[in-house]
Amino acid sequence: MVCNMLQENTYIVSDETREAVIIDCGALYDEERRAIVKYIDEHQLKPVRLLCTHGHFDHNFGIDTIFQTYGLKPEVAAEDEALMDLKTQVAEFLGTGYEHDVPPIGRLLTKDDIVSFGSHQLTVLPTPGHTRGSVTFYCEAEETAFTGDTLFHMSIGRTDFPGGSWMQMGNSLKNVLGRLPATTKVYPGHGEPTTIGTEKQFNPYMR
Repeated sequence: MVCNMLQENTYIVSDETREAVIIDCGALYDEERRAIVKYIDEHQLKPVRLLCTHGHFDHNFGIDTIFQTYGLKPEVAAEDEALMDLKTQVAEFLGTGYEHDVPPIGRLLTKDDIVSFGSHQLTVLPTPGHTRGSVTFYCEAEETAFTGDTLFHMSIGRTDFPGGSWMQMGNSLKNVLGRLPATTKVYPGHGEPTTIGTEKQFNPYMR
């Protein structure tokens, strides 16, 4: 689902067991929040984890709705823990207030953590550069990667925000994402899906 004024991609990932994980809940407006809950209810899903590719506000606007509705706390890399203070972050970036209560962090994710749901597993791959704690959630069985704001179709995330690093971004692209199978489907934090092979061939930042 595409959410908020920055057109952020929120993912609800489920399998035949109907267990689900929610990745980057950026739902800001009431209609977006209702749409996510409606989708989960209509498909009779059971959300079991709330995952964050990184701590930026546009990817986490809706975490309070998930906490209040399903009791799930956000999980984020330790390096981005401080960013989950959304009230401060929104004030600094947007110069406005954030009226929702921010739920406490549930787990701090580390390299090679395994997120299990239903009959599937996601591996946590650290991909810093956009933020210190940016991670990719990779499902080897489905050849699928949720890359947040590290890798987009024909582009990459910005590195000029606090905590960003051009050198770390280059390493993440070359030595982490670039080593995944070319057929790996990429679901980014903004924009359309792509594949690792397409990006290695055409994305100048992946060459």
